Amino acid sequence: MSDEKNKGKAVTELLDIAKVENIQTAHARSASMKPCPIGATSACCKNCFMGPCRLVSKSGEEKRGVCGATQDTVAARNFARMIAAGNAGHVDHAREIVKVFRGAAKGELKHYEIKDEVKLHMIAKVYGIDTDGRDKQDIAIELGDKITAEFGQQEGELKMIGRAPKKRRQLWKDKGLSPRGIDMEIVEMMHRTIVGNDQDVMSLLMAGTRTALSNGWGGSMIPTELQDIMLGTPSPLKGKANLGVLEEDQVNIIVHGHDPLLAEMIVEAVKDESLQAAARAKGASGINIVGICCTANEVLLRHGLSMVGSFSQQELALITGAVELMAVDIQCIMQSLPAIAKCYHTKIITTSDKAKIPGAAHIPFDEENAYEQAKEIIKLAVDNFPNRRKVHIPDEKTADLIAGFSHETISYMLGGTFRSSYRPLNDNIINGRILGVVGVVGCSLPKDEGKGITSTVVKELIANNVLVLQTGCASYACANEDYLIPEAAVKYAGSGLAEVCETVGIPPVLHCGSCVDNSRILIACAAMVHEGGLGNDLADLPVAGCAPEWMSEKAIAIGQYFVGSGAPVVFGSKSPVANSKCVNDLLTKGFKEITGGFWAFEPNPNKMAQIIIDEIVVRRTALGIEKQKERVLYDMAMRRDLKCG
Repeated sequence: MSDEKNKGKAVTELLDIAKVENIQTAHARSASMKPCPIGATSACCKNCFMGPCRLVSKSGEEKRGVCGATQDTVAARNFARMIAAGNAGHVDHAREIVKVFRGAAKGELKHYEIKDEVKLHMIAKVYGIDTDGRDKQDIAIELGDKITAEFGQQEGELKMIGRAPKKRRQLWKDKGLSPRGIDMEIVEMMHRTIVGNDQDVMSLLMAGTRTALSNGWGGSMIPTELQDIMLGTPSPLKGKANLGVLEEDQVNIIVHGHDPLLAEMIVEAVKDESLQAAARAKGASGINIVGICCTANEVLLRHGLSMVGSFSQQELALITGAVELMAVDIQCIMQSLPAIAKCYHTKIITTSDKAKIPGAAHIPFDEENAYEQAKEIIKLAVDNFPNRRKVHIPDEKTADLIAGFSHETISYMLGGTFRSSYRPLNDNIINGRILGVVGVVGCSLPKDEGKGITSTVVKELIANNVLVLQTGCASYACANEDYLIPEAAVKYAGSGLAEVCETVGIPPVLHCGSCVDNSRILIACAAMVHEGGLGNDLADLPVAGCAPEWMSEKAIAIGQYFVGSGAPVVFGSKSPVANSKCVNDLLTKGFKEITGGFWAFEPNPNKMAQIIIDEIVVRRTALGIEKQKERVLYDMAMRRDLKCG
């Protein structure tokens, strides 16, 4: 695959413009930045001010920090702190969602409502709430109260872990890994890692695992489920991706970040005829709402709105000169955006008090007046349309995609309304048409733009009959390679996977949502175990997780909750704890004996895919399904010989 094919004509054009106009982008900064070799391998400790301590030693020499901390302790602390920070990002997102959910349940927020009553009843059951004879508002109020209590909970276990298989829950209990309170695990982890506290490597990593599990089966799962209840559970719909989705004759508004609450109102408000008329009065033919990062994934899943770019392309969207306004909420937002926007006419609006940026205007999100705020933001964009200067929207063909594969949708597509089930998936894994299932998730990196790392991993996997589930910016990379459309099955997938995809009518790569929606993959795995035939624990399943281009601490938290749930996880980098052989060995080997999951770190995408395939084969062998079963066509005589059980 050529570099230009991977990079895309659109990216190349806009980077060339940035160079000519002397605009510095993340791509240029990444190329000129030399990563710190000390920090990259966790050889640095700055948890107190006696240092920072550089724990780089000559061969055989034990290096300690001023406080006496060993290289192993420092590496374990740093890894655990990344988990805690990553958790905090998802948990604080969850807190905002729960706040709005409770307001909607009580009827205090006129523009948010309970849309999916089926899921409401399902999650209420998880929390032990009696729903018989009660209206949806009453049920939702109790559910919101019980979930809110879990943030500060000091004893017991999170309710969502009850969705995991029984054997997995028992393992967590036996090893002290059952997550207790959502905030409690983060606070305790930060306490453990301050100077002079927990100095035992295994203790730190086990506590880090419990912290991560409170994210996967709590802090991430809660917003996924409540967003579905309020905004609607996704189902398959068409969308587009590429920088070329911007429209030259329309007002272009980009929603960017990870919290869908205000973006959802912008999508609703843009239907207001008065705003459309105002746009026409300014010379535009309409208003075009597109997205970047996980807010893009949220509005794509529910409305089919286009993805203009991934994390690494947020600056390039502004360089088109066609963006009237970018409204950002939380996470993955580059501080360079206001500076680049000044070179054009674009307005940058921050909407979260937790994510202010110098040079950007700030309109704090107000859930009680969210719809009116959305109209205000759209009006700012409309009024800005006449201020455009030179516009350069790449003419590269936009990619078609299908998104919206929630756990419920996959189950429905496999079994129908009355027999929704994972049985066909399990059966086709058992008979060998599908080798296994892998979540390929995560970010996109400026330094890796054009290398096709994510798409290469995915291409190798589906060619080997592995069904791929995706979340986050990884889905953008694969959309632009046409892997998210049903036709990709025939073109790119192995014969077994292609046959299943054609029969069901799905792509070989299923877009499941945003970063927090990795919890959908956990639930899908649990459903596979409950369905039967593939073992009785998550660690038995022929599944894996992979983040070819990770960069956020959230990714470490996600990776560890999959490892803690029994899955192998492969990250596309060198080990972030390479300075400690002890910690690295525990993550890559030791946890296999503890939870059944383990880490692998491999920058080469082809080798990444092979590590995953090899482990899936190991698990298939353990299940006794390592060979594809021969398809037998029974004639009538053979059928008569069959004995009933």
